[in-house]
Amino acid sequence: MAQLVKKIKIETTIELLTGLHIGGSKESVEIGGIDLPVIKLATKENQPYIPGSSLKGKMRCLLEQANGISEIGKEGNDRGMVKSLFGFAAGSKSAQPSRLIVRDAMLTSDSKRELEESDNLDMPFTENKFENTIDRVKGTAGNPRQIERVPAGAKFHSEFIINIFEGKDAEGKEMPSEQQLIDFFLEGLRLIEKDYIGGSGSRGYGQIKFGELKRKDYTTDTKWEGIVQDNLKLY
Repeated sequence: MAQLVKKIKIETTIELLTGLHIGGSKESVEIGGIDLPVIKLATKENQPYIPGSSLKGKMRCLLEQANGISEIGKEGNDRGMVKSLFGFAAGSKSAQPSRLIVRDAMLTSDSKRELEESDNLDMPFTENKFENTIDRVKGTAGNPRQIERVPAGAKFHSEFIINIFEGKDAEGKEMPSEQQLIDFFLEGLRLIEKDYIGGSGSRGYGQIKFGELKRKDYTTDTKWEGIVQDNLKLY
């Protein structure tokens, strides 16, 4: 049976190079109001955040595409690393738990203050971007809509946990090594930087850059007390 022997915590910042739209719910329709709001914390401050599910889902999708995987649970050039890092269920006898935890990313204290004090935003923390569709025959614009975005320059604190197991998985195979999991995870971050997160990425939204990757290890030997390690290099 596989045994958990280490947790690797990786902390970094996510800097928005272009405006970000990750959709939230709209409880009511107001005349002249925002058509597509961003997701926000259900608190008094109501500040935007990046859901861990958005980051994790985007990373998995890109790694599957890069490794020629066309169906969940299948393998491609990854040699099973997608299943090892992200897990696989779907009622399979070879189901595996996810080894990667992705926390929700919150605005850094500096970005929160800068956005609160900005006089250039349409709303607290966010901007309002107008878009419309173009009639390619008549050359006229129509269907105007207002899209809420977190502005370029904002930074979020992001945290990832990689669980390291020893032993064999549900298929009887040896667990991937710590370095294999880390390298595959870093490949996922690099792919995200070259793609986008959130919606409307093909129209310029959601380009991001990761900051310094700070690593801390928690092990059975240290009774799960964190030990600072050398920081990881993305490039």
